[in-house]
Amino acid sequence: MRIQCSFHFLWKDKKRTMKQSMLLCCKLYISESRNKEALDSIEQAAKLDSETVIVNKFEDRAYNRVRYTLVSYVAHDSTGCPIYSPLQQTILAMVEAAYAAINLELHLGAHPRLGVVDDIVFHPLARASLDEAAWLAKAVAADIGNRFQVPVYLYAAAHPTAKALDSIRRELGYYRPNFMGCQWAGWALPEALPEKPDEGPLLVTRARGIVMIGARPWVVTYNVPILSTDVSAARRIAQMVSARGGGLPTVQTLGLVHGEDSTEIACMLLEPNQIGVDRVQNRVEMLAAQEGLEVDKGYYTDFSPEMITERYMKLISSD
Repeated sequence: MRIQCSFHFLWKDKKRTMKQSMLLCCKLYISESRNKEALDSIEQAAKLDSETVIVNKFEDRAYNRVRYTLVSYVAHDSTGCPIYSPLQQTILAMVEAAYAAINLELHLGAHPRLGVVDDIVFHPLARASLDEAAWLAKAVAADIGNRFQVPVYLYAAAHPTAKALDSIRRELGYYRPNFMGCQWAGWALPEALPEKPDEGPLLVTRARGIVMIGARPWVVTYNVPILSTDVSAARRIAQMVSARGGGLPTVQTLGLVHGEDSTEIACMLLEPNQIGVDRVQNRVEMLAAQEGLEVDKGYYTDFSPEMITERYMKLISSD
């Protein structure tokens, strides 16, 4: 009995150590935010494994899009190779629930997307590595491609040549609205894909679309509201803020309609320690002033890695 008790406590200590040190974060983007029943079913699926925790949820009804931020540990074999993370089955359960509850053909929103499950990205936290995040991204991609017969494109550290997400999206027509010049409705591309996916079939199921899956170091998402309905002006500002348009290095942007009376510059800061949100905010304000437009203070769409880790630790310690 004493040996069994000792083993029980040693195993609990080992799991506690794993949970505290080797952590991976997954951000799961789903093309829906207005259908509460669909979101409830997705969130219910996430509760099947108590070792994975949803630490944040960001909904945007104008974009008709939701992002779940999830965290769990990664375990290794005796050689140090990653072999298991509770995140894998939790993400698959949520993806399955999303495909059962959402039809892309009926979806309409002001944010670009190419799938019911539009993007899944893994980030290392704590002492985990980018290689471990990439391992999990590739495992989830293979599962989704095989189990759900959905084309999957890998990007960043999960891709053999580290292909950038925005490059793949550009090739597939992600950034081109197909409704009223500023909205995305249904599936608007050919069912035969122009680029071969890394996993899954070559043909698209219009109700599900395709999914991007990647692994990368931490990025910051930060949106700046423009107090104008002039989407053309928002797009000009976004272009001049972005690295692609000759603006701030490592910053990617979109100028989008956001609700009935405003637009927004949606920003992704790929290296936030080099180019922070203050520089982004200042650049947007300067360019908007040149257009004769007012700007609101921008907002983060997620917590910092430190806050996410802290929230995870608090939530698992209450189990």
